[in-house]
Amino acid sequence: MHAEQLVQMVNDISAFFAPQFPEAEAAAEVAGHLKRQWEKRMRLQIVEILNSGEGAFSPVGRAAIALLAAEATRPAG
Repeated sequence: MHAEQLVQMVNDISAFFAPQFPEAEAAAEVAGHLKRQWEKRMRLQIVEILNSGEGAFSPVGRAAIALLAAEATRPAG
């Protein structure tokens, strides 16, 4: 999927959760949604986009993807 599409999808999801929760909670909700609804390859791709410095993420979207990235680098167990 194109990077711009993924970023737009994250921002749309973030726009849904942002008015309902404080920023940190909204980011956690977005990250949880992405873990439940997106394929692993899509999650890996969006983390790569964030790490590359590309993508016009909303603040909540950026925080959500950072949560996914942190979880992906945590050792299993």
